[in-house]
Amino acid sequence: MSRSAQRITAAVLAAGALAAAAALPAVADDHDHGHGHGRGHSHRAAVVLGEIQHNSPGRDNGSNRSLNGEWVTVTNTSRHSVNLRGWTLRDESRRTYRFDLRLPGRSSVRVHTGVGRDSRTDVYQDLRRYVWDRSDTATLRDAHGYKVDSKSWGHRHGGRH
Repeated sequence: MSRSAQRITAAVLAAGALAAAAALPAVADDHDHGHGHGRGHSHRAAVVLGEIQHNSPGRDNGSNRSLNGEWVTVTNTSRHSVNLRGWTLRDESRRTYRFDLRLPGRSSVRVHTGVGRDSRTDVYQDLRRYVWDRSDTATLRDAHGYKVDSKSWGHRHGGRH
């Protein structure tokens, strides 16, 4: 599947998830813990994985610049800010980044592998080795451990994982 087709598919799936979450009655959300305001799971469905650069451009020489050339984008598609404190981003090898930020509505944050200074648009895992392999899966979970979104790549050949 081409990159454009993947992006279109992801956008359609995200829109469907938002529509489904908006259609659920608030009482259907048994994990709301009093934070609902009638929105049910919409805070989780509204946060999705966006573009992923799993192979940093240029030579993979292990430099901090090269490490920061691989990243995962996390996007809040709703109008409301979402507290990502305690949320995690994990690869198949269980390397895990734990968020400590509030993501404003209709905004994104890019999670870089290497060392850097966190800002509103970019955060850094502060690692000195690559995370995202040629064949991998990025999984985003909320603070309760519920899977919010995931994206895989490089798994097409023979169904290997």
